[in-house]
Amino acid sequence: MTYCLIPGCLNPENPIDARVCHSCGSPLLLKERYRPIQFLGEGGMGRTFLAVDEDIPSKPKCVVKQLVFPQGGTSNVAKFTELFEREALHLDSLGSHPQIPTLLAHFEQNQWLYLVQEWISGQTLAQELADNGPFNQAQVVQLLEELLPVLKFIHEPRGRRSDRQIIHRDIKPANIMRRDISSPIKPGQLVLIDFGIAKLFAGSATFETATIVGTPEYMPPEQYHGQPLPASDLYSLGVTCIHLLTGISPRNLFDASQDKFQWRSHLPPGNPVSPKLGNILDKMLQNAVNLRYKSASEILRDLKTPSTATKQNTTRPNVNHPPAQPTTANFSPRTVWQQLLFWQKPIPRNDNLTSEVGIDYTKLRDLLAEQKWQQADEETRAVLCQALGKYPRGYIFNNEIEQLPCSDLRTIDRLWVKYSQGRFGFSIQALIYASADEDYGKFCAKVVWPTHNSDRLYQQMTFKLSAPVGHLPSRSWAAGTRWWGHAAALSARLQACDIN
Repeated sequence: MTYCLIPGCLNPENPIDARVCHSCGSPLLLKERYRPIQFLGEGGMGRTFLAVDEDIPSKPKCVVKQLVFPQGGTSNVAKFTELFEREALHLDSLGSHPQIPTLLAHFEQNQWLYLVQEWISGQTLAQELADNGPFNQAQVVQLLEELLPVLKFIHEPRGRRSDRQIIHRDIKPANIMRRDISSPIKPGQLVLIDFGIAKLFAGSATFETATIVGTPEYMPPEQYHGQPLPASDLYSLGVTCIHLLTGISPRNLFDASQDKFQWRSHLPPGNPVSPKLGNILDKMLQNAVNLRYKSASEILRDLKTPSTATKQNTTRPNVNHPPAQPTTANFSPRTVWQQLLFWQKPIPRNDNLTSEVGIDYTKLRDLLAEQKWQQADEETRAVLCQALGKYPRGYIFNNEIEQLPCSDLRTIDRLWVKYSQGRFGFSIQALIYASADEDYGKFCAKVVWPTHNSDRLYQQMTFKLSAPVGHLPSRSWAAGTRWWGHAAALSARLQACDIN
């Protein structure tokens, strides 16, 4: 397939040997050389495509990034293009590092600006985490030792201005690639990807009001306010590390009441972290910039400093036996009671937490395993909305239910059915709805739901395992003028996804 890059083209997919789009009539090859073959994704300032270089006999793959003018940028196209040319030179200088994709070309075509970069064949760390589970300490230390020199390189001042530093702004497992073992260039080497011109423009005074670049879960406070620093990348790398160590999304590791990450209690059994590494990560994760590491060199220095901590001080994950008796320093009736009872809590089983859209279902799984039914119901609403790209506390209309990804719907339903011992879940509700002759009033009578919609729905719900079969999860997410149609729409979606 050849993909048309003209924004707004109604049918951009063309035959592999086509040279002109059959839909909009635009030339398909860039510079008569690069043939886009697959859409990869888009962000606030551009779109990304996989392409092949037809000028080279082997037709190697490459990545094409199409830059979109920021809001208001079209009024100053000449200045924008000048800035593009200048910043492309900075990006080219980054490509001299073996762990950063090489810039192959940059040009303008059809009034759009393009970058062509090296294609890295391999897996991202996000894919490795999904396939193999949490990383151990040795793997995370290796990650730091490989990537910190890369950050040291990109943070070095460049150009005439001594303060002109490049900041990645979006370090996360999905932007760290490990080269294939069959790669002719250092197999298994980690590569920091997604260096786009957008990140360089974000630091330019010309476009200082442009959309903030980054992923919220990995972003430090100063970056939220549009003032990223080299230390911001170190924070994001620290968040990446605790995500890989725990296997849990950063949003579920952050304790808002303490204003910090509480990651140690989420380490899986048999995956201890030494005090040395734990202290390094904690310092990388400091919200206040003045308390955080200032440079990658400082972290590398601490990693190489011999540890004086004893083996007994290693931070160990939660395991299925009573913890040590609390000391006087942390003694309180509440603490003692929690510690004495903790060993009785079942450790969640290994579940298939598949998601088509990158949602982490660990929190939902843990809440259900601990029979925290109301919190699990609230989390269910959040992940359903996220699966549709909505705000977690949003609502879902009947016509949107058919867009729910099948694998995500299956994961949510499987968790509810499993941890309720077959009493709760969407598939259970669908069976009851069918047995009620698809009559919503009869269905509500069977699951003991009110037949009217109310903002006080939770006050009429029973969040206990002894609740009627099919009582949970609730319909707190359902909305619209015909909200009661959610049961029919959800049943139809379950059937289409072969979930029963």
